[in-house]
Amino acid sequence: MFSWSIKLGRIFGIPFYLHWTFLILIAFVLLQSWAAHGDLREAFQAVVFILSLFGCVLLHELGHALAARRYGIPTEDITLMIIGGVARLRKMPENPLHELVVALAGPAVNLVIALVLIFSGLGVRIERDNHLHVSEIVFNNGPLGYLLIANVMLMIFNLIPAFPMDGGRVLRALLAMTMDYPKATRTAASIGQLFAIGFGFLGLYVGAPLLLLVALFVWISAGAEAYQVEERYATRDVSIGEAMLTDFVVLPPSATLGEAAEQLLAGSQQDFPIGHGPDAIVGVLPRSRLLEGLARLGPRALVTEAMTPGIEVVEMNGPLLPAMNRLREHGLACMQVRHQGRSVGLLTLENIAELMMIRAALEASRRI
Repeated sequence: MFSWSIKLGRIFGIPFYLHWTFLILIAFVLLQSWAAHGDLREAFQAVVFILSLFGCVLLHELGHALAARRYGIPTEDITLMIIGGVARLRKMPENPLHELVVALAGPAVNLVIALVLIFSGLGVRIERDNHLHVSEIVFNNGPLGYLLIANVMLMIFNLIPAFPMDGGRVLRALLAMTMDYPKATRTAASIGQLFAIGFGFLGLYVGAPLLLLVALFVWISAGAEAYQVEERYATRDVSIGEAMLTDFVVLPPSATLGEAAEQLLAGSQQDFPIGHGPDAIVGVLPRSRLLEGLARLGPRALVTEAMTPGIEVVEMNGPLLPAMNRLREHGLACMQVRHQGRSVGLLTLENIAELMMIRAALEASRRI
């Protein structure tokens, strides 16, 4: 599968990647500097500055990752993009104090970098004379001075309470100390989306495309994470058996893709187990593979030619949340649900979504 990111290596055991959009930024800086100065050395220095800045962004994300590791939460990877960096934690700490520490760890790294640059600048300046001129320290140190300013700006910008940016996570953690976690997340997400609107208008007003990208990222991410938290809390005490599909069709290996298409049109089932009955499933034919197979192989081809071999099995009495996460993270079409050694149903994301909608409607009716 094509990847949009290039793996650069590992730091503290955490893989880190460079998204292709970062290359656009490098090319833009190089061409803009060349057009402005006509000097290859100036253009090269501009690129080195951007690389140094993103090195600070990487350290910022490592701050989050190492703070999360302290609380037993691993980091899947870190990706550097045109709008900054993202540390993909396996989960966010639900203890408000832990989340507060993890959220503040990134800006704290930028503060430390800024202090190091300030005191290194002080050292140079004090050797020349015995006077302290802060503005001269910053601007007379060239790229290092600008890197100092950039780190201060990164720290301040990330502390804006626009969930899911660091400041927004700080806000959510503080709110969660006085209200339940889902409500704290909804409140922080709503505030974050208000900031996203502000970022968007400001980006249009000053002509800053990167600010528009940040606005889009904040808007989408805030809504998505709020939904995920609601979903996680709604499924905490739900068993797999409550969400499984019990009325489903198992296609025999001798069935054709045309027959599978007829079954797709005849009912609401999207993914079809393949086998000699519910207890002898040998693979799954998801709707996407069915459509792809029809286009590539034609309706007379056997379902076994387009199916995904094998099927994961879960127990009916098991918790729904881990199974749901596995379906989503591994891109599984469905899971076979068993009870006392026998097949009793299928678990799909569509059925889980329907269960959540029904539970939400019932909850709303109780509040009326």
